Amino acid sequence: MSVRRVMGIETEYGISVAGQPTVNPMLSSSQVVNAYAGQAIRSRRARWDFEEENPLRDARGFDLARDLADDSQLTDEDVGLANAILTNGARLYVDHAHPEYSTPEVTNPRDLVKWDKAGERIMAEAARRAAEPPLSVPILLHKNNTDSKGASYGCHENYLMNRSTPFADIVRHLTPFFVTRQVFAGAGRVSMGQDGSRHGFQLSQRADFFEVEVGLETTLKRPIINTRDEPHSDPDKYRRLHVIIGDANLSEIATYLKAGTTALVLSMIEDGFLTSDLSIEHPVTSLHEVSHDPTLKHLLTLKNGRKLTAVQVQLEYLEQARKYVEDRTGADTDAQTRDVLDRWESVLSRLESDPMSLARELDWVAKLSVLEQYRTRDSLDWGSPKLQLIDLQYTDLRPEKGLYQRFAERGRMDRLLTETEIVHAITRPPEDTRAYFRGRCLAQYAEHIAAASWDSVIFDLPGHESLQRVPTLEPLRGTKAHVGDLLDRCRTADELVRTITGG
Repeated sequence: MSVRRVMGIETEYGISVAGQPTVNPMLSSSQVVNAYAGQAIRSRRARWDFEEENPLRDARGFDLARDLADDSQLTDEDVGLANAILTNGARLYVDHAHPEYSTPEVTNPRDLVKWDKAGERIMAEAARRAAEPPLSVPILLHKNNTDSKGASYGCHENYLMNRSTPFADIVRHLTPFFVTRQVFAGAGRVSMGQDGSRHGFQLSQRADFFEVEVGLETTLKRPIINTRDEPHSDPDKYRRLHVIIGDANLSEIATYLKAGTTALVLSMIEDGFLTSDLSIEHPVTSLHEVSHDPTLKHLLTLKNGRKLTAVQVQLEYLEQARKYVEDRTGADTDAQTRDVLDRWESVLSRLESDPMSLARELDWVAKLSVLEQYRTRDSLDWGSPKLQLIDLQYTDLRPEKGLYQRFAERGRMDRLLTETEIVHAITRPPEDTRAYFRGRCLAQYAEHIAAASWDSVIFDLPGHESLQRVPTLEPLRGTKAHVGDLLDRCRTADELVRTITGG
């Protein structure tokens, strides 16, 4: 009945080296991560603990055989690439050929935006440091999802759900929601098709790269609903829904709505509240068709025979969400949930009447507005390389170069956060999840942290023959309320572990 839910977001950043088109992207990604971690973490670097990970477990009730998995699915293998755990509870590492930032666990969409924005600042600073001696590598980072040459890289959301929720219900109700969510969550893209060979503008950077409805993969045969069953928490209580279909947004409003609306739909699914069947015929094809129509007039055919636009489908989810919240909490509904509902309604209403009025709030509209100005001024068609450069420049993280960065600085994009809030989140963890314990331990006891993961912190203590693992399987424990006084009181890691374990 609320947008409050344990959630996080992980973003792979586009990377290139100025003047060196053939450079190894894994090497340059490692240089970015190490440039930041080397200065931000001046003492011992804790490794990432892969022991409890199992990326081949499928929510449909089986494990994929390891010898049948693509190498990209084996995310539980330490292949020696750069990997850092930050004091804000986040993870900064190399995933395949990209630097990736995973936010710490948060409990609401506004905090998700905050720590996601902190990740942008961290990545921009990492690229700046990589350009300094002794590396002196002019690395460019973009918060986008495709090179328009056939490659796509992800922005994955994660939501903790009740394990008891039937997975079939998740698939049935989330598929049409994800097919149509791009009307406000799309980042916008010049060109169509995986290789970008078709001219035009579309809502989503990722849509054309999805090929199946349901599946375990994340980098090939991408599914609308991903079935990876790796909760990073108590597996008897929780399921972590791994959402791979979203774009990497720069707009704070778009990220906020993307997470907030999804959290509400998940709550309705868990409670069995959704009564309308919005299942869409041919959802993969429909996903592409919605993305390819920035007029938002394309009619989707539902399995019950109804024909609705993507915006109209979203309006039906909104109507159900309002009824759900009113039924469950009424006047006691928290302010952030009401704000998400009101913004969702406002955005959908304007998408129906005048989409371009949302240029201050949504990435795809802001981008399209700029592109149309250039098209009009210079008589450009959609095949113009200049438009593709503008598309790329929108996502450039450099404050002085990126179009979004300049729009935000000049007050041309609506904001949720202050710069002070974002700067605070660069080094400090959320206070209401286990990320607080992880981040504080990294800040206070770095010399004695051997490793960490989402669900444990491992200490290497003097006088102990073996490493000491402190499990953090419950995401809502290890908060400031639970351990803040303890961490303030314990001056050494040994004292902390003895107190926790009763030793």
